[in-house]
Amino acid sequence: MAKKEKKEKGEELEIDEEDQSKIQEDENLENSSEDKDDSSTEKDGDDEESEVEESEDELAKLNKSLEEKDEEIIELKSHIQRLQADFDNFRKQNDKQKQDLIRYANEGLIVKFLDVYEDMERALENSTNEEELREGLELIYSKMKNTLDKEGVEEIPAVGEKFDPFKHEALLTVDSPDHENNEIVDELMKGYTLKDKVIKYSKVRVCKKAKKITNKSNTKT
Repeated sequence: MAKKEKKEKGEELEIDEEDQSKIQEDENLENSSEDKDDSSTEKDGDDEESEVEESEDELAKLNKSLEEKDEEIIELKSHIQRLQADFDNFRKQNDKQKQDLIRYANEGLIVKFLDVYEDMERALENSTNEEELREGLELIYSKMKNTLDKEGVEEIPAVGEKFDPFKHEALLTVDSPDHENNEIVDELMKGYTLKDKVIKYSKVRVCKKAKKITNKSNTKT
């Protein structure tokens, strides 16, 4: 009987040890799971902090880039304004130069003719007779002609030339037996060109042959 009781007690002890072992394993598993959860939570927290820091860094870089762009835009606007002001000043100066050029275009030619004008004045004041006056006028004429030649002014040929509507203006026509049809007979007023450009048409009288009328008689056969 005593042996049987000892045996039963031994079995109960073995069962208790097994239960305790299982309980210990369960506790170990729970602790391990809790450690894993804690580790995962800490890792997630670290990842979130890292993402926040990266976002803040990106935001700071974007803000700095925007500030730099704003400074560039301000500088470009200032440069454009300076260019606009320079262009306005250039345009105003250019317009003034054009106006002055048009206003004083004949300045050089007028200065040259002032000399002729003064020569004519002296000839009129100092001439005591017709011969001296003529000599003075001939000198003035020669000087004026030389001035016109230097400026590129030339007379348009007229008498004996074929009538050219681009150079001549026909004021009169005449049927002349000594001239061909459309030949210029007389020059009434001289014409001039300035460097190949007609500035005054030559006024002329042109030969126009009358058309001959012949009567044809019809004969019956």
